[in-house]
Amino acid sequence: MIPVHWQSMPQRTPQSGLFAAPDAPKTTGDWISAHCDGGARGNPGPAGFGVYVQSHEGMVLAELSEFIGFKTNNVAEYSGLLAALDFALQNGHPRLRVVSDSELMVKQIQGKYKVASPDLRPLFDEAKRRIAKLEGFQIEHALRGPAGEPGDGPRHGQEDRGYAVSKRREADQGICEGRRGASAGRLTT
Repeated sequence: MIPVHWQSMPQRTPQSGLFAAPDAPKTTGDWISAHCDGGARGNPGPAGFGVYVQSHEGMVLAELSEFIGFKTNNVAEYSGLLAALDFALQNGHPRLRVVSDSELMVKQIQGKYKVASPDLRPLFDEAKRRIAKLEGFQIEHALRGPAGEPGDGPRHGQEDRGYAVSKRREADQGICEGRRGASAGRLTT
């Protein structure tokens, strides 16, 4: 498995300026939000996820993404959730609010749907273990925007980052039949 790629954004106050030293990481009791998405081309197929993490003030804390190999959409969705949980735990954020467009994953985590898939059971169990380590956790389902586009707002274009990483990896490896080096779609930095 390829390690998760993430960019931690320095926390800055509006007064700190572009070249001011970043504030020291701090543990706070405030809620952070993670917008997660995962996808697979072909289902199963080359898959990846993207996670956009913000502080309670709306500052970007991290952008996480990973190509996870030949997996299903649901495995990619759970992988994004696990990355968000790991980020919160590793960086001293005890309260996490997750927004995902995966109704299945959200309702399974909420206990409204059973986890019947043997492929999802270990991911579900690991997510529940990580959730239990947090002081607070919320998860909600958000519909995607019109024509399958990610919803608007500060995370626009970030939700499909994992898929874009997946497509770039395909292109780099020549998997896209004759389209080596082809555009991977939107991948914002």
